[in-house]
Amino acid sequence: EIHEVRRYQFGEKNYTLVAGGHEQSDGLNQLNFPTYLFADRDHSVYVSDWNNHRVTKWVEVAKEGIVVSGGQGQGSALTQLSHPSGLFVDTLGTLYVADSYNHRVMRWTQGDKKQGAVVVGGNGRGEEANQFNYLRDLSFDRQGNLYVVDYWNHRVQRFSME
Repeated sequence: EIHEVRRYQFGEKNYTLVAGGHEQSDGLNQLNFPTYLFADRDHSVYVSDWNNHRVTKWVEVAKEGIVVSGGQGQGSALTQLSHPSGLFVDTLGTLYVADSYNHRVMRWTQGDKKQGAVVVGGNGRGEEANQFNYLRDLSFDRQGNLYVVDYWNHRVQRFSME
């Protein structure tokens, strides 16, 4: 299987390879079960690389991705992710990641690539207001509220980010 991200133009059959395109592994030109993506205004694509426990950024026409979060093996340290899923990049370049198996949302600011910060969750798996049970996706509204899809709790939670 080839693990890759493709860009298609509407109505076209041909595609442009955006990320990956090689057999699955952990090289910078490889992905291992890409699950979610986010495209920014500069046409860079951020990919949550599920089985490599990292998020990679692929600038336009890049042959390799840049690890922007995780990539230190599976774990719960602030430098690690455990099966990242949904992601969002704001206009300041701050990356938010749904860290699915750690039951938390992580944030990486553009200046600090070494470790992230827990934004919400991180209190173990559960159904309390400050817990998640395998979160999947996230998004923000225009007022800056964070919405998180809490998969096994069958809910979407809203958090004020003031």
